[in-house]
Amino acid sequence: MEDPRDDAPLFASATGIGGDWSGAAKDCLDHLTLVPGANFGVLYVTDHLADQMGSVATLLRGVTGVRDWVGTVGLGVLGTGVELFDRPAISVLIGRLPDGAARLLGPLTDGLAPLDAVQPWLRDHAPLLMLMHGDPQHARLPGLLTDVAGRTGGFIVGGLTASRGEQAVLCGHDTGPGLSGVMFDANIMVATALTQGCTPIGPVRTITRADAQVVMEIDGAPALSVLKADIGPELAGDLRRIGGLIMAGLPIRGDDRGDRLVRDLTAIDLERGWIAIGETVADGQPIQFCRRDAQAAEADLVRMLDGLKRRLPPGREPRAGIYVTCVARGARLFGRQGAEIDLIRDHLGDFPLTGFAAGGEISNAQLYGYTGVLTLFL
Repeated sequence: MEDPRDDAPLFASATGIGGDWSGAAKDCLDHLTLVPGANFGVLYVTDHLADQMGSVATLLRGVTGVRDWVGTVGLGVLGTGVELFDRPAISVLIGRLPDGAARLLGPLTDGLAPLDAVQPWLRDHAPLLMLMHGDPQHARLPGLLTDVAGRTGGFIVGGLTASRGEQAVLCGHDTGPGLSGVMFDANIMVATALTQGCTPIGPVRTITRADAQVVMEIDGAPALSVLKADIGPELAGDLRRIGGLIMAGLPIRGDDRGDRLVRDLTAIDLERGWIAIGETVADGQPIQFCRRDAQAAEADLVRMLDGLKRRLPPGREPRAGIYVTCVARGARLFGRQGAEIDLIRDHLGDFPLTGFAAGGEISNAQLYGYTGVLTLFL
């Protein structure tokens, strides 16, 4: 272990399973290397433990000495070399950062008042990266993300709670609704990237008539006829097959990386030729249909990992990582448990890692679906 007097960040991670929250927490602590001077922690729990997340955090705070914790609930949790679903489980990452290099933010619910209290810190530390978690039931969440990014100038990553029960977002000693997380000093070296789970199957087109979530016309033609043309005659002949396979991609304006928000096709009106998608759209907005399959998702994940590897400073390996993946990825998409974690290890090596299966992924303050967002501490 590094000399605790070294100013470089030092991290450790662990996962734990059990019959209840205390068993899972004990199992995790049995495998967690305590970091001298650790002052920052991330906690993710499966939704089996959502109502006990505060108790887990209190225990971890007492044993590790880490005061400041952030995290949330997922349908699964991830760790170094492991994915845990459908059981009481937790995943933890702790780190030692320079004093004052991390600052909790939240909860934000109706406005940005909590930002007023951290203005001195923002002026002194100019955060480049923010890790945020949000309650998907909070109506103002997309706007809050945009507002926080605008006020701070930070690049926001993270994810939304995914729970079949209680929605819990942890910030410090509190679990509650809204948006909360942690801001990192500009001197903390990080790298982050997003991987899409879908491949475009047609050109970028233009919505020419829409009402809320209903797309009536694309490029001046009935939306359904355009969809059929793009997906090809085999799928067009049996539209029952496209559920979960064909998605609507909404290219992000001004983005030069080809990123798009991917949304489900939620309904088809055969008589009028309309389609409905899981997002409010407007006339003039670009749209591109996409196909979601394991081969495309794996190829894009490898592309993302290779890109991150090229961005690492010479001779530098990741010190730690946080991976937020969509609940619809994992074994559901790749056909086996742990496929994404294995690829991360194969391309970037073994390092302390935590993460969770989210109800929406955050990258650059945008809410995505069917994606994975990896953030590395360097």
